[in-house]
Order: sequence, then C-alpha cells, then structure tokens
Amino acid sequence: MADTMRSHDSGTLNASFEGKPVRVAGWVHSRRDHGGVYFFDLRDRSGLLQVVVHPEKAEAFLAAGKLGAEYVVSVSGKIQRRPKGTENPKLPTGEIELNVDTLTVLNTCKVLPFEIDEHSNVNEEVRLRYRFLDLRRRRMLRNLTMRHTVAMAARNALAAEGFLEIETPILTKATPEGARDFLVPSRLNAGSFYALPQSPQIFKQMLMASGVEKYMQLGRCFRDEDLRADRQYEHTQIDVEMSFVEEEDVHAACERMMKAIFKAAVGVDLRTPFPRLDYIEAMRRFGSDKPDLRYGYEIADLTEELRTCGFKVFGGAVAAGGVVRAITCASDYSRSEIDKLTDLAKVYGAKGLAWIKWTETGPETPIAKFLTPAELSAIKAKTGAKPGDTTFFAADKEIAAATVLGAIRREIIGRLKPAPSAPWHFSWVTRFPLLEWEADEKRWTFAHNPFTRPLDEDAPRLDTDPGAVRSHQYDLVLNGVELASGSIRNHSGEMQRKILGLMGFDAAEQQRQFGLLLSALDFGAPPHGGFGMGLDRLTALLCGEDSIRDVIAFPKTQKGADPLSEAPSPVKDKQLKELHIKLDLPPASAPAA
Repeated sequence: MADTMRSHDSGTLNASFEGKPVRVAGWVHSRRDHGGVYFFDLRDRSGLLQVVVHPEKAEAFLAAGKLGAEYVVSVSGKIQRRPKGTENPKLPTGEIELNVDTLTVLNTCKVLPFEIDEHSNVNEEVRLRYRFLDLRRRRMLRNLTMRHTVAMAARNALAAEGFLEIETPILTKATPEGARDFLVPSRLNAGSFYALPQSPQIFKQMLMASGVEKYMQLGRCFRDEDLRADRQYEHTQIDVEMSFVEEEDVHAACERMMKAIFKAAVGVDLRTPFPRLDYIEAMRRFGSDKPDLRYGYEIADLTEELRTCGFKVFGGAVAAGGVVRAITCASDYSRSEIDKLTDLAKVYGAKGLAWIKWTETGPETPIAKFLTPAELSAIKAKTGAKPGDTTFFAADKEIAAATVLGAIRREIIGRLKPAPSAPWHFSWVTRFPLLEWEADEKRWTFAHNPFTRPLDEDAPRLDTDPGAVRSHQYDLVLNGVELASGSIRNHSGEMQRKILGLMGFDAAEQQRQFGLLLSALDFGAPPHGGFGMGLDRLTALLCGEDSIRDVIAFPKTQKGADPLSEAPSPVKDKQLKELHIKLDLPPASAPAA
C-alpha cells in the first residue's frame, strides 16, 4: 500500500512507468536552472530521481525557485523519458524524469556544515557531530543496509536450525575476560557496582546447563580498552552456543551460517568446509594466528641448515633451543627501507634484522663472511630466493621469531600489494595454547578465555607442564582478520576449578568470581561450545571499509567520545550523591560546574 506522501520510492522507478502519475518524497540533492526550467535531483533511501519543473505549473515553479540543498519535499506528476542524449547510464533511474504537477515543501534546511556528497573531504569529528547528515550519504546508507542484511541472514539461518534467540543481562557482575569492565553504580546497593558484559559468555553457558541446547543472540558487548579502527567500546556479536557438540559440529554450523550471510549480502557461494590450520602451523608458516591466506610469502625454517652456523646470532639461538626462520620477497629493498623494517622488527621484540639481497653476482649482506657457501646455497634453496629478491631472518624462541617475521610479512604484502588468490579466504585456526605465563604476576593466565576445555590427550600435562597444554579454542579468520572466536567449554566443574586454580584463584576467589557458572556445571551441564562473531568487523569487510566506525550508526571517536550526543559528560552533584559517589579529580580534570 502506498504511503500518503508518496506512492513510490524514487529509486524504484524506471521506463516502464512512462506516462504514469506518481508521488515521491525526499531530499533535494542538487538543483539546476536551465533556461527558465528548474531541474533537481530528489533523493530518498532507494536512490535518486531527476525532477523537472516547468513555468506552466506556476505554483510549483515558484516553490522550485526557492529550493535549497537538503530541503525536504513531496512532488507529484507523471514519469516521462528524458530527451535523447540526456540519459544518465550511471543511475538506475537515468532514462526517466518526473514532470512535476505539484510540489510541497515539507521542511527547509539550514546552511550545511558539509556537502552531502560521496567525494566531500570532511573531518571525521565533523562527520560524527552531524552524524544525522553523514548517514544521508549513499555510502553510509549502503553500509547500514549491509549490516541489516548480514544480521537478518544470520538470524534466519540459525533460526532455521532450531536456535532460540535469548537476551542475556546487560547489568551483570564483573568477571575477568581480558579487558577492563565498564562499571555502573547501584543506587539501591550503595558501594556496589554492576558491570556491562564484555560478552554473554557465562550466561550462554548457563543456558546450556538449562537445557536450551541451541542459543543465539545479536548481543551487545562492552569493553573499556583503547580504541582503534576495528575496536569500539560497544560492539555487536553474533553469539552462538550449542550443546552435545564437538569442534567440528560448531565449525559446520558456523560455516552454514556464513554461506547464508555471503549469499544474501554479496551473492557469493562460499566453498565449505573452510581450511583448518593448527595454531603452531599458522605461526610457523605465516607468523600470525590470523594469517591472510590470500597471499604466499611463507616463512621458511632454516634451523637445521644453520645449526652450526658461524654467525653467532643464528648458531647461538639454535644452541639455546630456539629457531632460525626466514622470509623472502621479490623486491630489492634499499638500505633505508631495510632500516625501517629493522625498526619494525624491534617493535616486535627483535634485537635486529639480518638480511640478504640476492644479486646476479652473489649475495649482498653484512653477514656474508659468517656464512659458508653450503649454508648460502641451503638458504637459497629453502627460501626459493633468486636474483632481485631479499631475504629477512629472525633467530629466537619459536613464537618470538614467528611474530617478528609475521610483522615483516604483513609489511611486504602492504608494500608490494600482490594480487590476492581470491577475494575471500576463510580459515579456522585451532588448538591454541590453553594457558600462557604472566611473568609480571608470576602465574598462569588464560590464552583466550578461562572456560576453554583442554585437549583430552594434553589434560594430564596440567599437572606437569601447563604451558604445553593445547585447547579446544578456535578462531575463524577472514582475509587476515579475526572474525570469530570460540571454544568447546569445560562442562566439568572439577576441570574448571583445576584450571582456575592454575591461574591463581583459590577456592574462595573461584566462588566469588565464578560461583554462578561453577554451580551450573555441578548440576549436570552437558558438553557444549560455541562462538562469538563480530558483526561490525564482518560488515566492514563486506563493505570494503577500513574502520568499523563506518558501519556503526552512532560510533565513538578514537578518544571514546561521541560528538553528536557529547558523551561522556559530567553529571549533576545530586545524581552523584544518590549513588554515594564523591569525585576525587585533579584540578585540571574537574568537570565544569
């Protein structure tokens, strides 16, 4: 049924409507005066439509002469073909125009702080201050539409498999999940605080203990951590949990959901199952636990070839139980470029960066005198180096060396911009370490989250070598971006307590922080697992955006501020007194009275 103010959306009209009366409404995108005839482009969410107003329609013509950019209007008339030679093939409505009978101005518009144009170069602070204007741009409307499409496809795909969408609390209890909590003071419980959830983790596990079996939610998550292009204080997670499953069951359910999303969003039929990479293999071959597999540039292991090397950096690293790894690229780096790469390597923990430039006359490198011809030949053979290539080395403990070369690999790809092997490349990275050593606090901490189940064959090592224990933790990676993270959980209270104990939580602290979950596990929780997928990150990738701020309707700046609503902001003393809160700020930070 048509709306009162319009019979059609502007962008849906085409030549098949020629001669038919229509009424449309929207914003004046641009206006032109062509020899006593007014033209303007009318914009609504569906697209643009050219409107022409002739002087014979005196009232409409008078109104058209006063139109400004972003005036809101409703117009009626008949659709006609544009004169031959004036068509615009770039627009779906480019063959037609609306010949106006009536024109009603529904609202005027002040002078704009920036043009509503795709190519206008506007400071992000200004864009966010006037976000209601920024969102009128075609690109931003496209992004929000894509977000909606992704969300609906996920919901529909999961609902078709029997998942129930269940909301979990926003005001909850603080639990250690890897980031700083946002705290909310309780008025009725003086001195106590709620925490906004970093994820619905504990509640979805309790839903599994409740017999729900298949849960999903587009859950809001809150983390007080430094912001960047792919991180906001609040984000949305496609959150899924399943009972009576192992890893492959969860992976398959996620892959079916992703097939539905990509079909709906970009018309792509994804090939499943996605490739699997063990964490250690991913680090060894690509130097990252979220490798971009659209490109080559694999890391070569030269540990055995250089075990007795005269270059002490290499030989010493191997003697100390470390490795020697290398990566080669088809580029003749200059010394200044190598110096920049060396600085990058140091950021990731290296003391320096050894290198070889391969030329027609032989290797060019400061370390040539320490390497035998046989060792140089082995390096060349193992890395596939040829004249014009450059090889970079890292010698250290295995993960440390991998991390350095992973950073170098990303820089190489960014510099050379090779053609990707495919537009979309998914992979599962599996079997992450369960625990990692926190040197400053001298205790074990969780590598991903504290609720992950160890591999059955590794569980005995919890008593002897906790750092060697692998887990049922897995990440879904798309084009080098961690898209989803999940695990098979501990459904045994005994195992969960053991792991929490290794992390330094005594029985009392376990009960204080995790009592609600431990209680649920003790009362017959089934085996269960799931994942949380970043809706914002996925939408940004599908839209080709570098920042998730451009796929969120009302995001925060990198400093955590919202220029539109002016949040965060001081509150009145009365509100603080009701919450039994007294501020203790340095004078320079005190809020204005």
